[in-house]
Amino acid sequence: MKMKGLIAVLPGLLIFGSVASADAIFVSNFASGTIGEYTTSGSTVSTSLITGISEPIGVAVSGSDLYVTSFSGGTIGEYTTSGSKLNGSLVSGLSGPYDDVVSGSDLFVANTGTNTLGEYTTSGSTVSTSLVTGLSDPHGIVVSGSDVFVANYGNGTIGEYTTSGSTVNASLISGLTKPTGIAVSGSDLFIENYSAGTISEYTTSGTLVNASLISGLSDPEDLVVDGSDLFVANYGTGTIGEYTTSGATVNASLISGLSGPMGLAVETTVATPEPGSFTLLGIALVVLGFCLRRKPTTV
Repeated sequence: MKMKGLIAVLPGLLIFGSVASADAIFVSNFASGTIGEYTTSGSTVSTSLITGISEPIGVAVSGSDLYVTSFSGGTIGEYTTSGSKLNGSLVSGLSGPYDDVVSGSDLFVANTGTNTLGEYTTSGSTVSTSLVTGLSDPHGIVVSGSDVFVANYGNGTIGEYTTSGSTVNASLISGLTKPTGIAVSGSDLFIENYSAGTISEYTTSGTLVNASLISGLSDPEDLVVDGSDLFVANYGTGTIGEYTTSGATVNASLISGLSGPMGLAVETTVATPEPGSFTLLGIALVVLGFCLRRKPTTV
């Protein structure tokens, strides 16, 4: 029978077809009160995706939602990634909220006015207004597993705590120069030194890897990791730079013309097969059906 040979080529047909995907960068513009959207390749999607926010700093993405801190408003607002307002004051009564981060159904926020870390649900319910206390002008925060790492701008340290508020090490890393943004990738922490204009690399256990992995930045405020890339918000030059996690420069001014960029978030788009893949699948199924309907011929 010849049917076996024909069916054997079907798997080859099914693997053809390209895959389309694109990641988005959301950036908070402190001076203009807006959130802009760009692609990770630097293309502009919308310079003013969201407007009318009072001094936005932190921006976090979770699914199709954005959570934005308003420094002077003392709030966290909830918006869709397409720019629609869901609740401009999802969380209120905060004191100088700086960075925020989402972990599961929890929302953590650093309050510079009270030197605390607060915890809320993504629906706005209060878990603890002072989950962690005794911080020193906390700016950047990042969650890794069951741990929260906090960048203390005031005393130049990185503190480590559990997501339930227990202290692991209040000075896991010290000797930094006004640390602002902090990002995690695997077992590595990337930390911005605002005054020095550098990014330092440490392990999550506090071991120094490279004190000046990246240098020559201009008032860096936030950074995010996307795969093997680091995106950095430079408040001084109004730009976002792109670097590799090994410190190589990809494009120091990937995005420019921003108005006091302070917060960054990356949305990773799930790749979906393009129509060509489904066309080939359809052809394969038709051929398979034809073969199965034919009565085998004995040779």
